[in-house]
Amino acid sequence: MSGQVDYATLDKIKKRIRACDYLSVAQLYLKNNYLLKYDLSFDDIKPRLLGHWGTCHGINVAYANLKSFFNTDTNFSFVLGPGHGFPALQANLYYDGVLSKYDEKATLDEKGLGYLCRHFSWPDGFPSHASPMTPGIITEGGELGYALANAYGVALGHPEKTLAVLIGDGELETATAIDSLNLRNIMASPSNGKVLPILHLNGHKISAPSLYARKSERELNEMIRGFGFSPIWIYGSNPDDFQKALQKEVESPFYILRTAKGETGPNLHHEAHQIPLKNPATDENELHELEEWLKSYHFEELFDQEKGFII
Repeated sequence: MSGQVDYATLDKIKKRIRACDYLSVAQLYLKNNYLLKYDLSFDDIKPRLLGHWGTCHGINVAYANLKSFFNTDTNFSFVLGPGHGFPALQANLYYDGVLSKYDEKATLDEKGLGYLCRHFSWPDGFPSHASPMTPGIITEGGELGYALANAYGVALGHPEKTLAVLIGDGELETATAIDSLNLRNIMASPSNGKVLPILHLNGHKISAPSLYARKSERELNEMIRGFGFSPIWIYGSNPDDFQKALQKEVESPFYILRTAKGETGPNLHHEAHQIPLKNPATDENELHELEEWLKSYHFEELFDQEKGFII
């Protein structure tokens, strides 16, 4: 299947990505003034900033596009490898109303938004990584490498299931992740479900460039083909490109999503793995930069303080 994606669908995907990017940043930084009703002050910033921004935008791009493409498939599941990007995962669970089904305080209004943001990486609140207390999570999010193997395990004996697995490029360097690519050969049977690996190629892991981001596209393609997959590249965050990639009919697709580390973040710090602006609670320049960063998403166009999301 291939063809044009209608404008309304693409616009909705773009707005969802903006909303979840905003929520990801707000969870990392804000303990008050969640809708920016007035200028940010030092008192609005959490006293300790803990979490990971670098992978969040890519997670939001993948999640939004996959949810749109598989929106009528009740047997579709999303599996997240880089669970340290938990602000993004939680933003999407909140956006879809899933979180409120399990936590009555996570309402889709200003009060629920405040609860979501203030209690991220907060005592007796939400953890900084995906954890078993999160709806749909079965492993601790700091254990990189197991996502693809878990997805194949879920697909085993369930031909009705489709699972998309987002794999960090640093994560693919782990022995567990790279060896899990061999499971394609074992699982290539109509009695099992479909597993769709998506490599998030953003160039960096926590302290160094990732090996796979430094390979040439030809070299990476050959490696992926050697495991029996058909590589499909998605360059950047344009949902039209992502949707067309999902429409391609190839055997054993392996998607490669190339985005910049920390894309949509503050210009001078966007490649940060964890917190891009470390001192907005004490530094006027960083506080202003954080405010401009948050305002860049125009969240006021996407969220009503009483009705929730208006996308």
